[in-house]
Amino acid sequence: EHAGDNGHAAQLAELDDRYKRALADLDNYRKRAARDADRRVEERTETLLREFLEAVDSVERALKHAKGDAEEGLRAVLEQMDTILGRRGANRIKALPGDRFNPELHNAVGTVTTDEYPDHTIVEITRSGYMLGGRVLRPAEVIVARRP
Repeated sequence: EHAGDNGHAAQLAELDDRYKRALADLDNYRKRAARDADRRVEERTETLLREFLEAVDSVERALKHAKGDAEEGLRAVLEQMDTILGRRGANRIKALPGDRFNPELHNAVGTVTTDEYPDHTIVEITRSGYMLGGRVLRPAEVIVARRP
């Protein structure tokens, strides 16, 4: 064996080690960049969906005053909007009068003293809420019953 061979082996081992570390760094960078890109897309999607919900609110407000054909037309538009939202993973939070108030899904915008509904239940939904996947995109705004 020549004395120089050990030096070459050590150099090769060091280069191999540096190469493996560079590959691992590159892989970590790729994963981080992909995560960042996914997060940005998710944030933009949420912003766009929240803006679209403003149009849903307008249709729901108009529905409260609509009669006859106008009411039917607005219901059809609202259904279509919900279908579009559903395709993007956004679904209406189920909130009905008499349901128990849930602070994780509902935002109380008022209370009403009543015998008609049990304490801490929803009396009225003033604005629809939506989930996106497993997260609250926007809580439902509700009026909550208080016992006299």
